[in-house]
Amino acid sequence: MTDTGRLDARKQSALGVWLVTLVGVVALLAGTAGVPWTLLAGAGAVAGVTTGLLLWVGLPAAGWWLGLTILGTAASLQLADAGPRVWYQHLVLPWMVDTDPRRAAVLILALQTLIVLRFWAPRLGTLWHSLAGRFGGWRIVALATFLALTSATVSRAVDFYVQELVVASGLQALALGSITATVLSLPAGTSETIARQCWRWLGEKPNSPSSPPRVDQWALGVALVVVAICAILSLAVYQRHPHVPDEVAYLFQARYFAEGWLAMPAPPIPEAFNLDLMTYEASRWYSPTPPGWPAVLAIGVFLGAPWLVNPVLAGVCVLLAYLLIWRLYDRVTGRLTLVLLATSPWFLFLGMSFMTHMLSLACALGAALAVWHIRQQGSLWWGVAGGLGLAMLGINRPLEGLVVSGLLGVWILGGPSRRWTARVAGLAVLGFTAMAGGSLTLPYNRALTGDPTTFPIMAYTDSLYDSGTNALGFGADRGLGLFGGLDPLPGHSPFEAVINTNINLFAVNVELLGWATGSFVFIGALVLLGRLRREDRWLVIAIATVIGVHGLYWFSGGPDFGARYWFLILVPALAIAARGIIVLSSRSGGREWHGRPLLVAAGLIGMSVTLFIPWRALDKYFHYRGMRPDIRKLAKTHEFGPSVVLILGERHPDYASAAVYNPLDLTAREPIYTWDRGPETRQAVAEVYRDRPVWIVNGPTRSGGGYQVVAGPLTPAEFAESSGVP
Repeated sequence: MTDTGRLDARKQSALGVWLVTLVGVVALLAGTAGVPWTLLAGAGAVAGVTTGLLLWVGLPAAGWWLGLTILGTAASLQLADAGPRVWYQHLVLPWMVDTDPRRAAVLILALQTLIVLRFWAPRLGTLWHSLAGRFGGWRIVALATFLALTSATVSRAVDFYVQELVVASGLQALALGSITATVLSLPAGTSETIARQCWRWLGEKPNSPSSPPRVDQWALGVALVVVAICAILSLAVYQRHPHVPDEVAYLFQARYFAEGWLAMPAPPIPEAFNLDLMTYEASRWYSPTPPGWPAVLAIGVFLGAPWLVNPVLAGVCVLLAYLLIWRLYDRVTGRLTLVLLATSPWFLFLGMSFMTHMLSLACALGAALAVWHIRQQGSLWWGVAGGLGLAMLGINRPLEGLVVSGLLGVWILGGPSRRWTARVAGLAVLGFTAMAGGSLTLPYNRALTGDPTTFPIMAYTDSLYDSGTNALGFGADRGLGLFGGLDPLPGHSPFEAVINTNINLFAVNVELLGWATGSFVFIGALVLLGRLRREDRWLVIAIATVIGVHGLYWFSGGPDFGARYWFLILVPALAIAARGIIVLSSRSGGREWHGRPLLVAAGLIGMSVTLFIPWRALDKYFHYRGMRPDIRKLAKTHEFGPSVVLILGERHPDYASAAVYNPLDLTAREPIYTWDRGPETRQAVAEVYRDRPVWIVNGPTRSGGGYQVVAGPLTPAEFAESSGVP
C-alpha cells in the first residue's frame, strides 16, 4: 500500500472512532450527574477523541491501548460507592452489581483484564528478573504489598474487607498494566522525543546555568490556573455555599468578625436557631472554633466574596511550594511537583471549600521557606517571618502549629555545621515570634471562656459531653461517641489509631492524585526502590510525624475532603512522587524503558483531570451532605421579605442550609429562618415575631429535592392556630 493509501486508511479509522465519540458526546449531554450512564458515555467520548488523534498521527497501537485504559478507568469508578453522604468510599464488588451501568462496567473490566494479561503474560518473567536484579526482589514484594493494602479501607465485616481488598488491588494493578502497555506501545524514538520535550517544558535545559529560585512566569501561570479552577468549582459545584457543619460555624464567625464583634447577641429563641458548633449563653452566642481561619475569611466577607478566599490561598500555596521545592531540589523537581499539585483532587477540592486547611498549608509552607533561609543565611528577619507563619498556623489549627514548629526547629538545628550560631539565633527569633503571636489567643480565650488557657472548643465539647473527651491521647473517655462508623470503637486506643491510619492512607491513595493506579505508585517506588537523598528523608520524616501525632487523636477527620487532618503532608508527598518519577525515569535503564515513567505519569494525570475530578465533583461534592442554597432562590421567587420562615426537617442539612443566610441581627427587616422543633418552639416564634408574616418550608430531606413552600404567607394568628405543620 502506498504512503497515501496508509494515510487514507488511518484517516478512515480516525473518522470511525470520532463517529463513535459523537454518539458518546450526545449521550453525555443528554444525561445528568445523577444518571450513571453519563460516566461511561463521557469516558467513551474522551477515549474516542484520544484514540482518534493517535490514529491520525500514525500511532494506532498506543491509540487503542489508551482508549481501553480510559474506558477501564471509568468502569472502575463506576464500581465506586461514594456519593454525597457522610460515608467512606467502598467498592460494589463485581458479583454484587445490580444496575445496568455497573454490569457494563464489569464487562469492560473483564475485557480489559483479558487484553492486559495477554500483553503482559509473556513479559512478566523478563520484567521480574530485570526489576529484581536492579532493585531487589524483596523490595518489589514490599512495594506491591503496600500498594495492595492501601487500595481499600477497613470494614466491620472482615470477609467483605478481604474481598474488597483483592478486587481493589486488582483494579489498581490492571490500570497500571494498561497505562504502562500504552506507553510501551509507542515507538522508542517517539517516546524519547515526547519525554525530551516534557523535560524541557519542566525546565531542563542541557548545558545552561541554573537560575536562582524565583517566582517565574511558569509558576505564576500555574497559580492563576489553580485559582481559576478552584473558583469555578466553588461557584459551579459548591455553589458558594457551606456544606460541612464546621463551614457553617466558620462563616458565621467570619461574618461577626467582619463587624468587629467577638460574639453575636443571644438569639431570642435559642431552640429555634440551634446550630452545630455554636455556643449559646444568656446574653450571646458564638462559634467556639479557633479564630485564625474565620479572621482571614472575614476579609472575604468584608469584600463580599468569602467563597474566593480559599481559591486565592490555593494560588499562594502553589507559589510557596514552588519556591520551597526548587530550593530543596531543583527547578525540574519544583515544576513537576507543581504539575502534580495543580492536578491533585485533594488540593483542588479543599481549594473550593470553606475549610481551614488551605490556610494551614500556606502558613506551614511560608514558615518552612523562612527556615530554609535561616539554615542558609542565618537572617533574623527570616526568623520573624517564619515565626509569624507559625503563630498564624497555631491560631488556626493549634495541633498543627505544634507539629510544624517542632519539625522546623529540628530542621534548623539539623543543618550543616557552618553558621551554627546564626542558626541558633534564627531559631530563637523564630520561637519567640511564634509564641508572641500565638499568645494572642490568650485574651481571646479569656473573653469567651473566662480562662486564658481554656480554648472555646474544649469548653464546648466539655459542656456537651464528658470532660476531656476531645483531648489527645488514649483512654476509655476519649471520643464523643456520636459518629457511628466514623468513630470505630469506644474510647481511643492504639488499635483504633491503626484503624484511623488505614482509613486515611486509603483516602490519600484515592484523593492525592486521583489515579486509577492509586496515588502511592511513585511515592512507594522512591521510598522502597530508590535511593533517598537527605532532602527526601526530611520530607519522609515530616510526613511520618504528622501521621504519628494525629494518631493520638480519636477522630480520623471523617470522609470530608479526604484525609483532611493530614493535609499538611500534601506538598511533601507530591514532592516525593515527583522525585520518584524523575528517579525511575533516569534509572529504569534500556532504550525500551528510559524516560517512560514520566509518560506513564502524564497519562495518569490526564485521566485524573478528565475523569476522576469531574466524577468526584458531581458524584460527591454537588449538594454534599444534602446542603444546598436553594432557599435563596425560593426567597426571591416568593418575595419572603421581612418575614419568618419556619424550616421543617433536620438541623443539618435542612435548617443549617437556610440559617447561614440569616442576618446577624435577628430583628433585622429581612427573612429570619427558624427551625421547627415542635409546638412550643412554634408558639415562641409566633410570639416573638408577632408583627411578621410566616412561611412554612419543607427542607431537602422532607421534600426529596430542594426547599419547598408548604404554606404562607400566614399571619401570626393563622400560624399559631395552624394545624398544617407536621
